[in-house]
Formats: sequence, structure tokens, C-alpha cells
Amino acid sequence: MLTRVWNWLFDGGGPAVLPDRVRDAIRLQQERSEILIGWIQFGIVILIGGVFEFSAMAEGEVQADFSFESEVLLIYGAICVARLILAHMRLLKPWMLYLSVIADIVLLMALIWSFHLKYAQPAAFYLKVPTLFYVFLFIALRALRFEVRFVVFTGVMAAAGWAYLTYYVASGRGGPPDRTHNFVDYMTSNALLVGAEIDKIIAILLATAVLALAIARARRLLVRSVTEGAAARDLSRFFDPGVAARIRGAAISIKAGEGELRDVAILTVDLRGFTRLSTELAPGEVMKMLQDYQGRVCPLITGNGGSIDKFLGDGILASFGAVAPSPTAAADALRAADAVIAAADLWIAERQAAGLPPLAIGLAVSSGRVIFGAVGDGERLEFTVIGDAVNFAAKLEKHNKDEKSRAVTDSGTYSLAERQGYVPPVVRERRIGRRVGGVTDLVDIVVLAA
Repeated sequence: MLTRVWNWLFDGGGPAVLPDRVRDAIRLQQERSEILIGWIQFGIVILIGGVFEFSAMAEGEVQADFSFESEVLLIYGAICVARLILAHMRLLKPWMLYLSVIADIVLLMALIWSFHLKYAQPAAFYLKVPTLFYVFLFIALRALRFEVRFVVFTGVMAAAGWAYLTYYVASGRGGPPDRTHNFVDYMTSNALLVGAEIDKIIAILLATAVLALAIARARRLLVRSVTEGAAARDLSRFFDPGVAARIRGAAISIKAGEGELRDVAILTVDLRGFTRLSTELAPGEVMKMLQDYQGRVCPLITGNGGSIDKFLGDGILASFGAVAPSPTAAADALRAADAVIAAADLWIAERQAAGLPPLAIGLAVSSGRVIFGAVGDGERLEFTVIGDAVNFAAKLEKHNKDEKSRAVTDSGTYSLAERQGYVPPVVRERRIGRRVGGVTDLVDIVVLAA
């Protein structure tokens, strides 16, 4: 039981073990919260200073020698400035936060205590001062950090502070107390009604308990949100960003077998000679080369509106207009193809200059209607495109060897792209009536790169 209470206070009900990246994200949120708390506290100094300067409470028979508002506010202001600087420098430690709470409550209670001296009244006079309400603000401030322990500590300190002020009156240290059991007398005089002060202490403790419970629940949501946010960022690295956004924004759980018809363009890229090199090079060198290749090609595809459907070893399958419908899918795909071809030429030149074996790419673009949706067994899902256009693109890419070319598309896709606004950088060669392996009809080919 004590262990559960301890964990509730010091972990806010969150998981006992969290990944480092999640803890770092929570810590960053807390550091930002401390900066916000510091600025709010500084605002409180200005607010309270204005209240005492301009409100009617500052009027009446005042003994200037016992008017400590300015001194208290100056001390508190200095503490706030120091705390704010430390918060911006990310140097606040837990013990500093506890000291900050103590300073808040002690200065507030000292200010309240001084009122009976300032106005030359019995000590019970300060029990009616509305400045007590600021303790609820101090308690609420600690909620911004999403840690129960600081909320509880502040509430307990406030309750203890008010209990001491009540004891001070009851003990007669501020003059013989005028005790009463009449609420009207209590409200209209400097009489002490112990039950009323106990009510205030109970109110402080109950407000603290409710807020602590709310913060414990909120922290669990915070931990879950941060954890899911980190997972979503990781998801975006393993999936195309558009697919990841679709998964995150799905109104209902995505199920296997659900799909939509899309008019798309398909781009497939293959690295020539990679299989041979992968057997000759060390595994680390193979992965580094693959990363270099994909790091050059993938941004060009996504930058032109494409979505990476999957990596097939050294092959890349990308779609345009599948994740989100696009009226320029074919044009976007050919623009991406042009960019990939240019990047491949530069990569080949760089490898030759470095004395490394040059690597060529094979590329093809097709278009048509496909099904875009989730496939899998229910536990392991994958978004993909299915249809003749996908198969045709793969066959066209292999056909590059027959044409002795590096990149091709069919004339239908090329004409569609031109209608969609594509402007070719050079005049492309057209080859009519080609026999493509696995395709029944003859295909008119447009060579994008020889």
C-alpha cells in the first residue's frame, strides 16, 4: 500500500519503466512548465503589488513601521527572478522546487500575519484577510508540472501554515483571543471561531486532494500521449508519412481487406549490380551503400508528391495519388523520375571520382487504376497498392535491359503526364510496338534515360 502511494506521489501513476526517449520528452515538458510557472509567479508579484497599491485594503489607520508588503514583494520578486533564470537555464533541481514552495507559503503567511500589526488589531484580525485565497493559486501552479508530489506538498504546506496562524491566535501570543461559537460574531468582529478556521484548512486539503487526483489522471494521459507521440514519430520513419498520418487519423480501427480504387502512377527503381556487390562487400559496407542510395532517391520521390510503398531490398516501389487522390499523379511521377535520373548520374560520377565501382539504376513509370488498402492477417498489416499498373511497372523496369536503357515509361502514361502539365526536359525517344515480357499486347515505349 505504501509503495503504491509512493509511486502515485512520485510517478504520477505513470508506468514504472519508460523508454528513455519518453522520459526525455516528459522532462522537456516539465522544464517548459517550470518556465511558465516562473513567469506566472512573476505576474503574481505584479498583481499583488497592484492590489495593495490601488485597492481599498490599503486604506485605514496604518502603522507604517509594520507595513511589510513592499519588503515581502521585493523578496518574493527576487526569488521569482532567480527561479525564472534557473528554469530558462534548465538548472532547476527537485530540492529547489521544494524550497520554492516553502518560500511561496512562508512569505504569503508572513504577509497575512503582519496585517494585524499594520492595522493595530488583535491577531484574529488577519484570519479574515482574503489574501489567503492566493494559496489556491500556488497549489494550482504546481499542477502545471504534472507531478502529484509538488501539488500535495504545496497543499500540505499551506494547510500547515494556516494551522499555525490559527494556533498563534488561539495561544494568545497576539493578544488574548476573543473566542466565540457564534458565526455572526465571528464575521463581524475580531473574534476567533476555531471551527471556521478548521473549515479553511479542510478546504485547502480537499482542494489539494482533488487537484492531486486530477493531476495523477492527467499524468497518465500525458505519459500515454508522449509514448504514443514517440511511437507515431517512429511510425513515420517505418511508413510513408502520408500512410502514417492516415493511420493516426483513422476514425475507426484499420482492418485488413479494406481498400479503395485509385487512379495512380507507379514508380519503381532498382539498383543494378547490387546483388553481386552485396556478396563481395562486408555487411556494413553493403548497408552504408544502400543507405546512400536510398538517402538520395527517396527524398526526390516524396518531394514530388510520391509515397514510398515498400523497399524491396535494393528496389523501391513508390506510388503517386494512392494515399491521397491526385489529379497530377502521372506528371508528378515523371518529375520524380527525372530528378532520380539526375541524382543517379551525380552519384555515379562521385563514385568514379572516389575510385569506387559505379552503380547504375533501372527505373520505370506506369499508370492505371489500382486498389489501395491494408493487407495482412489482422495482427500485422501493411498498406500497399495492388493492380495491373504495379505489375506493369515491374515488367517495364526489367524491360530496360532489352531496350539497353536505364529508365522507361509507356506512351499512355507519358501522354497522360503531359496533359497533367508535365514538361519534359528533353525530347524523348519513342519506340513503337515493343514486346515486354509478361505483357500480351505490344507496348509503345518512351525512353526517359538511355
